[in-house]
Amino acid sequence: MLTEAIRYIKGYLRIRVSGFSPERFLNACCHRGIHLWGLHPVKGAYEMFLTISGFRRLKPVIKKTGTTVRITGRYGLPFFLHRYRRRKIFFVGACMSVCMIYFLSLFIWNIDIRGNYTRTDETLLRFLETRHVEHGMRIANVDCGRIVKDIRKEYDDIIWVSASVEGSRLIIQIKENEDSFENKADLEDENKQEEADGQDGINLVADQDCVITEMITRTGTPSVHVGDEVKKGDLLVSGIVEVKNDNQEVTGYQMQKADADIQGRTTIEYRDAWPLVYEEKEYQEPVKEELFVRIGSWLFWLGNKKNTFESSEALLKNHQLCIGEHFFLPIYYGNRVTKPYVSTEVPYEKEELRRILSERFMKECKELEKKGVEIIENNVKIYTEKEQAEARGTLTVLQKIGTEQKASIPEVQNREELTDGND
Repeated sequence: MLTEAIRYIKGYLRIRVSGFSPERFLNACCHRGIHLWGLHPVKGAYEMFLTISGFRRLKPVIKKTGTTVRITGRYGLPFFLHRYRRRKIFFVGACMSVCMIYFLSLFIWNIDIRGNYTRTDETLLRFLETRHVEHGMRIANVDCGRIVKDIRKEYDDIIWVSASVEGSRLIIQIKENEDSFENKADLEDENKQEEADGQDGINLVADQDCVITEMITRTGTPSVHVGDEVKKGDLLVSGIVEVKNDNQEVTGYQMQKADADIQGRTTIEYRDAWPLVYEEKEYQEPVKEELFVRIGSWLFWLGNKKNTFESSEALLKNHQLCIGEHFFLPIYYGNRVTKPYVSTEVPYEKEELRRILSERFMKECKELEKKGVEIIENNVKIYTEKEQAEARGTLTVLQKIGTEQKASIPEVQNREELTDGND
């Protein structure tokens, strides 16, 4: 590879040697140290390559061997520059392009964030912008150590961060603590429990109409029992515990956060509709293809971007210009392919409608099961109306009920006031 590059810079020739004894020509070149390569026979002659300096030393060899030498090709940088010596604008543009590439190589044009699962790239990029780390910043101003410290300081659940610059790309790799969210949720629950124990009581009330089928109380005073029918908003477990003296008189109240596992039987309505017809597309010709180039925030369309089709679909492909593996430039290019089509309404078969609605109903049932809802009775049926098909009915289910509600503290009368009142 290096030898070929040197040959191209110095320039080389392809010659054809013919005559009575071209073998003497080859032996003479070898004797004089003239380097030849790429030797192969061509129609009673030989073709080969040699450098420009080697060609200048051929005159005595040609005279001595009586051969004929003809140049069949010129290659290399000297011949290229000579061929385009009058195209000054071309060389000026080439020099400007080299200078532009060098100038662009001084900036960061791509920030690649890897290993983030709970936060999107946009969230992290917005945070980095507040620390003046953004696209278009100078590579000389990138402080990888500071970026690592800022990210770890801002996000407690990120346990490891690395930042590195490769070409014009800033690569940030992070590792999140997989147990951080569970621990955080548990800590929040504990804090809420402590706050509730120290200040206000929390009741559990019914969030829907149901019949209690199972109830396990851990803290608080139960207000209903298994088999009771409750309405939405009814008190299930009270977070207020009475404090009594030896005479079983209420002297105060202790505030707690009610905690219980309560399951109830309830009926939920299900309804799902699906149209009787669907749109079938028949793609037409011609397909319209438009090219575009985006440099920074400037967008240039190569062609007419107006769409005159009545109905069409557009597919946009976007690529970022990259030199090598890591040198990304703020230049994007691509194309937009627009396909016109004619749509017609095709009616569904009855069996197809039943299959679609049944699959959607089964999917909904699986979603309920994931939430801990047990279906014990299914009264959903499929009906075909004039404009659509419907699956509607009711589901009898067993599910957890109860939502938190702040408890109000009842007033306690003083015992002496009660005695004075009786007197």
